[in-house]
Amino acid sequence: MSNKITAAITAVSGYVPDDKLTNFDLEKLVDTNDEWIRSRTGIEERRILKGEAKGVSEMIVPAVKSLCEKRGIDPMEIDCLIVATVTPDMVFPATANIVCDKIGAKNAWGFDVSAACSGFLYTLTLGTSLIESGRYKKVVVVGADKMSAIVDYTDRTTCIIFGDGAGCVLLEPSTDGHGIKDSLLKSDGSGAQYLRMKAGGSQYPASAETIANREHFAYQEGQAVFKFAVKGMADVSAELLERNGMTGDDIAWLVPHQANLRIIDATANRIGLPKEKVMINIQKFGNTTAATIPLCLWEWESRLKKGDKIVLAAFGGGFTWGATLVDWAYNS
Repeated sequence: MSNKITAAITAVSGYVPDDKLTNFDLEKLVDTNDEWIRSRTGIEERRILKGEAKGVSEMIVPAVKSLCEKRGIDPMEIDCLIVATVTPDMVFPATANIVCDKIGAKNAWGFDVSAACSGFLYTLTLGTSLIESGRYKKVVVVGADKMSAIVDYTDRTTCIIFGDGAGCVLLEPSTDGHGIKDSLLKSDGSGAQYLRMKAGGSQYPASAETIANREHFAYQEGQAVFKFAVKGMADVSAELLERNGMTGDDIAWLVPHQANLRIIDATANRIGLPKEKVMINIQKFGNTTAATIPLCLWEWESRLKKGDKIVLAAFGGGFTWGATLVDWAYNS
């Protein structure tokens, strides 16, 4: 036993909407086909949050409620709730504040983090430091996006990739050595030209012109992003292991951001992990941006064992990327 406080993940939960958008559905919308999408991305279907006036908080609320039930805590016990998202309900207030209100987390403060697909790792690192400071006992970290709100369903390069979903974890202090061990996070703003949403911020506020030019949708230059992502995610994962004196043999699971099957494969190969040690659910959910990593943990939770060393790795727009080493804290 050590007296050093680590931030341990003590519960995990997720939520995906019921409505499915399959590759065959997309064939009716744009010039594409199931075989092409599967061979290039690994995606077969994705979930879409349908209905009027439903923001990303609609998915976060059930995920966090279920998280509290699993851990047997009242939302009033939550000290802080951080939401990683690029599709907030509104520009302000923060979606975290809206969620706290909806679940009755009246003692919590909260805020949003915008780091695209790396958002969950950024937020997990923030939450970890709050726990390690000794000042907070229960921090909820959420990764969630309603990408269908900012996807152009006439653009075949992006509409095949994204889906909607939410995932979350509870961080609590531990003194038995389990928990978040290390994080290596990176960013490079020059990547904005390749992956961005041009309008809707203070530089290009909404106008008749920005709407006519379809500038309120996610824009991506696929080839450039793919090259950066393969190198970024693979390099940072290898570097994280190296600085912790570990190899792929020490790792029970790789939990990669679900952007594209080929990027996932390249990352696994780089750190020497066989496919059976890699969490993959991209075929079912597509790329849910900040939600992909927690959704994997939620799906695989029953197979995770106390003491398992796992690597979380992501790459996102802007560019942002990183990897986190976790010593799993419980048997479910």
